[in-house]
Amino acid sequence: MNKDRVNELVEQIRAYVKDNLVLSQLSDEELEDRISDIVSERLAGNYVSIDEKIDIIEKVYSSIRGLGVLDTILNDESITEVMINGPDNIFIEKDGRLSRVDEHFESNERLEDIIQRVVSRAGREVNQANPICDTRLPDGSRVNVVLPPIALCGPTVTIRKFSKEPMTIERLIRYGSITRDIADILSLLVKAKYNIFISGGTGSGKTTFLNALSNYIPKDERVITIEDSAELQITGIDNLVSLETRNANVSGTGQITIRDLIKSSLRMRPERIVVGEVRGGEALDMLQAMNTGHDGSLSTGHANSTEDMLSRLETMVLQGADGLPLDAIRQQIASAVDIIIHLSRLRDKSRKTMQITEVCGVENGRIKLNPLYVFEEDSNSTMEKVSGSLKRTNNKFINDYKLKLAGLYREI
Repeated sequence: MNKDRVNELVEQIRAYVKDNLVLSQLSDEELEDRISDIVSERLAGNYVSIDEKIDIIEKVYSSIRGLGVLDTILNDESITEVMINGPDNIFIEKDGRLSRVDEHFESNERLEDIIQRVVSRAGREVNQANPICDTRLPDGSRVNVVLPPIALCGPTVTIRKFSKEPMTIERLIRYGSITRDIADILSLLVKAKYNIFISGGTGSGKTTFLNALSNYIPKDERVITIEDSAELQITGIDNLVSLETRNANVSGTGQITIRDLIKSSLRMRPERIVVGEVRGGEALDMLQAMNTGHDGSLSTGHANSTEDMLSRLETMVLQGADGLPLDAIRQQIASAVDIIIHLSRLRDKSRKTMQITEVCGVENGRIKLNPLYVFEEDSNSTMEKVSGSLKRTNNKFINDYKLKLAGLYREI
């Protein structure tokens, strides 16, 4: 059976089901059974393989209770990102490469219906009054929605797929992002409660790396995670509180920001605060938390280099406290952040750890950085494939006080 005939049959059965069955009275299993019976009746006398029949049943069910075309795409583990630019343009990222898929939604209305289904599952709202929304799928995949008239090409959806297998340091080692020796050192830094900031560009793997690092947090600590849309996979910690922001409702009230959540978390007796990403005035609250006894905090931020991350932090702090002297801001950053790990997505689309840098206070009005590890390409590198590794610099590790305090001291 060709693709056009399958799509035509799926649409006919979907319309029949919606017109003739009381969907609100059927459980998911009952609906699937009824669809299976209807498909069998429609295909009677036609030769259709079992796989084709199952495919038709799944597509009809998905179009009614699922996410339509999206279900098939999301079930493909090799796809890492989905980009929908209106009903007719669907792009995916697989193995770091973008490509267009030969699928489409029936109409703008059908796509908007699926968007509302996704958004409502997470208790969010998106409409003409609030046309932009960040949310997540039940499996934790990050979703961004932009509706017309803001999106001129039609409803726009971007989905960052959620890995079914939680990211661990072991997997990062397997991927060649870091080495075993560096993993052991990062383990010590996390356990000794160094405040660590992970920087990098879009798609460089910041949240993935943060997930992996968080698995080094001792299991008996109280951890508060704060995110725009919850996607961190911290496992093995019983005393874990996950907080998520909330957009304003239709009347413009009820918004809960990351700043609100950080302030609230300080009254929850946290031993560690993990902020998924700072991108605005909440940076000031995050730094103040780090400076008031909440050591061991972890966070991420967008930047093109370690130095750029510091500049962006300065700008973000100014957004939260306009008029604060730059010297005071730099002093605040330098005393709060201990380690910056910079990640990058390279020309061959691979993600690498580019630098691990120690922050060593303020000197002559500038924040002093002490690079400990730097990524160096080797002779096997080409324009198509990057080859190299993190190399230890000759710089001595200076701020070893926390390691000694935790009884974990070793040469770094």
